[in-house]
This record gives sequence, structure tokens and C-alpha cells, in this order.
Amino acid sequence: MTGSLRSLFVFNFYVWALALGLLLVPNFFLRILGMPETHEVWVRCAGMLLLGYGFYYICVLRARMVEFLPFTVYVRSVVILFFVTFVVLGWARPILIVFGVIDLAGAVWTALALRAERNA
Repeated sequence: MTGSLRSLFVFNFYVWALALGLLLVPNFFLRILGMPETHEVWVRCAGMLLLGYGFYYICVLRARMVEFLPFTVYVRSVVILFFVTFVVLGWARPILIVFGVIDLAGAVWTALALRAERNA
């Protein structure tokens, strides 16, 4: 497994953990974010969407589709911008930025690994 694929493999554990958490114990994450508990389905829908991402990542890993990895870098890099904006607008508490930092760190790791592989 190349370094870039390994970075996505590790990041996918985070994606699956969030997905399963939002599906199975959504109010746990809402408490962490300082949001009120809910019994509405929207938070579980977010978990289901993350499960979809996790499934796509597994498909990419199994097929060794390194060509797909730059697209994940773009999307994961933008997450922090949205989360910071949500906090600045008062829509979310600052703890949300931690999740954006994790996405950004994963994106940077993948980008650096891709660059190293291109230069090798």
C-alpha cells in the first residue's frame, strides 16, 4: 500500500467512527458540540452520509485508485473553512473546529504523500 493510500486508510477509521457514532449514539456527539439533544432523524442522516463516504474510501483503497485521492484532499481541506465560518456566524461552538482540523490534517497527510510519490 502506498503512503497516500495508507493515509486514506487511517483517515477512514475516523470517518467510520463518526458515522457509526452519529447513527448509533447521536446525542453523545451533539453534547460534545454543545448542541441540544435531538430525537429527529437529521443527525442520523449525517451519519449515513459519512457511512457512504467511508464505503467509497474502501472501494478506492481496494481498487488502489490513487487518481481519486487528490479529490479527497480538496474536499477535506475545505471542511475547516466551513466549520470556522459556522463558528464565526454563531451557528456552532468552537469545538466544531477540532473536527475540521482533523479533516485538514488528513488532507495534508494525503497531499504530502502524493507529492512524495510523484517525486519518487
